[in-house]
Amino acid sequence: MQDGQTARRIWGWYFFDWASQPYNTLLVTFIFGPYLKDLMGQGAEAQAAWGYAMGLAGIVIACLAPVLGSIADHTGPRMRLRFIWICSGLYVVGALELWEAAPDHFDLWRTLGFFGLGLVGMELATIFTNAMLPELGPRSQLGRISGTGWAFGNLGGLISLIFVLLLLAESGPSGHTLLGIPPILGLDPAVREGTRAVGPFTALWYVVFMIPFFAWVREVGDPTRPGLATAARRAWPELRNALIALSARRSLATFLAASMFYRDALNGLYTFGGIYAAGVLGWTVTDVGIFGIVAIIAATVVGWIGGQCDARFGPKAVMMTALVTLCLVTCIAVTISRDGVLGFSTRPGSPWPDVAFYAVGAIIGAAGSVLQASSRGMMVRQADPARITQGFGLYALTGKATAFLAPFSVALVTDLSGSQQIGIFPLLALFLVGLILLVWVRAEGDTSR
Repeated sequence: MQDGQTARRIWGWYFFDWASQPYNTLLVTFIFGPYLKDLMGQGAEAQAAWGYAMGLAGIVIACLAPVLGSIADHTGPRMRLRFIWICSGLYVVGALELWEAAPDHFDLWRTLGFFGLGLVGMELATIFTNAMLPELGPRSQLGRISGTGWAFGNLGGLISLIFVLLLLAESGPSGHTLLGIPPILGLDPAVREGTRAVGPFTALWYVVFMIPFFAWVREVGDPTRPGLATAARRAWPELRNALIALSARRSLATFLAASMFYRDALNGLYTFGGIYAAGVLGWTVTDVGIFGIVAIIAATVVGWIGGQCDARFGPKAVMMTALVTLCLVTCIAVTISRDGVLGFSTRPGSPWPDVAFYAVGAIIGAAGSVLQASSRGMMVRQADPARITQGFGLYALTGKATAFLAPFSVALVTDLSGSQQIGIFPLLALFLVGLILLVWVRAEGDTSR
């Protein structure tokens, strides 16, 4: 049984996923990405530009994550919470500034720059909140807690997406939302103010729903801990030693390598899913949004189920099942176009390509949710308990060390081939490498603790 304080802390921790999820749901995948495609006019060109921007943001995250994680471990939980405040500021500023991406004075690189700023803030804040996971319950329950938190976050993403589609985002030439009304608050559909408002909406959502997190997740300072300046001086030498020590911790090193590839591929699917559908199938922002609703419902339901399976069977079995599923569904996705599905031709105007892509989105959402939630629990099993934030910093480093691979390889192959479908193939190779490496990971880490 949990006491009231522990239960509030767990729910506060859940609320970070709820508050931050709309950045991925609304900005990365289902609303802002397709809107960018509309502004640029060419699906392949938009896919390439988006890829380069995501790759650069990934490099920044990879450089900062392990160092900040090491500093947080030295300075203690209170500094970890302060880092979350700072990262939250980056998130909010980055999201707010996307309002300026107006059709009549669109600046691509300014827009992508602020988008990247918010993305960096979200990813770095996630390191510090993930590092709190071992403190929330016994190891046997961490998979359930992580899966429930991920499902709760997906539910927040779903509700925010439905709100935007019904009341804000314009669809096609009509300028109406999914409800058939103009955007609320007098927003002008002629200059896409309803769709652009997704940036400020995402920022406001985060500010409001981080209140439970900061109210219920309290950290106590330790006067024996070194100050920030001392911790910063120690961070790099300790990080270097930790990297050298990976050669003696084969399970941890293999897990980090596996996650480096499969998370990159999964982020690639999320990043390019909306742009891919808009370019290949000709979907509007509203069409992509409905696709997102289907995917997120699947992610929420199956994510919670995955957490229960993790508690019963362990994270490795759950992760491998999810990876096999993602490999298969990626193969299916690249066969879908207006002309056919799985090699079978379809008549003009056939609904089958749309139906097939909705199904693909649901499977990707479900498998991806399970994979990411179980990966958090697996990282806890692999990391040194005394250096858990540094461990999640390394987890972020390896997740971003090759973060340029998926977006840059998709961008490059798309540029060279001129085909969005061919451009997705590098993601399949990344999933396969991650799956093969995961076979060699020990479920309980290098030592039994």
